[in-house]
Amino acid sequence: MKNLMIATAATVALMASVTTAQADGQKTFQAACFACHGTGAAGAPKVGDKAAWGPRIAKGIATLEKHALHGFKGDKGVMPAKGGRADLSDADVKAAVAYMVSQAK
Repeated sequence: MKNLMIATAATVALMASVTTAQADGQKTFQAACFACHGTGAAGAPKVGDKAAWGPRIAKGIATLEKHALHGFKGDKGVMPAKGGRADLSDADVKAAVAYMVSQAK
């Protein structure tokens, strides 16, 4: 019984951290990413557009994070490093990427 309680507590803690990461990602998206990913400016895939995000997601989260953190020039547009917001932490950018990916699945 004690082991079950420990496992349950660990599961709850993990789920809380995932929820917090999504909330932070959504906050960062609204504050920093929406200008392009909400409108499609500069060729950015709009949040929630499964067709546009599908091929990107297929490349893996590590690739998406790398492009978001360091910038990327693709066939359809440009992603400036950290969306042009050098003040964002790497964790903020990764959380925003996770949020946008979650909206496209």
